[in-house]
Amino acid sequence: MRSINSIAHKIEALSVAVGKVGSLILPLLILTILINVILRYVFNIGLVELEEVQWHLNAIVVMSCLAYTYQADEHIRVDILHSRFSPKRRAWVEILGILFLLFPYVILVSWHAWGIASYSWSLREGSPMPSGLPARYIIKGVMALGLSLLALQGVAILLRNVAFLIQPNGASAPSTSVNKGTHHE
Repeated sequence: MRSINSIAHKIEALSVAVGKVGSLILPLLILTILINVILRYVFNIGLVELEEVQWHLNAIVVMSCLAYTYQADEHIRVDILHSRFSPKRRAWVEILGILFLLFPYVILVSWHAWGIASYSWSLREGSPMPSGLPARYIIKGVMALGLSLLALQGVAILLRNVAFLIQPNGASAPSTSVNKGTHHE
């Protein structure tokens, strides 16, 4: 059981670290948006470069925080009955959701994202706009990495829920999705 939880903890530590680093980009994104709005609506100046920087920064923030959001159980749940379930039933719902919803989607999309990033890298793809940003392949790689980290975080949550279900003494439920409260660092 310790090794399962140790693996899950290491994955979660990675998700948290990447998410916290990615969230540090938010002030830069806000500043970029503010400058873009002022230039456009006060000075009537539109800059393609600034719009692309904005798009790239937004993608970095979103993709780096996907796994962190899932780890912290701050994602949106569709299941309105979730809060009424016992910890064991929540664990089963989480396991089944990961196996039949999260993994098929994230693995398929990240597989294609890696292919797109690889193709973009081979072309040394840049912006199609004359004044746009070079190296668009980097942001496509960031997107593939973010999706892959989300899949890895799914493994961590799956492991924690499986460990919870097979524990002989019925120790406390895993923090993510089964029992919110102690998962934030």
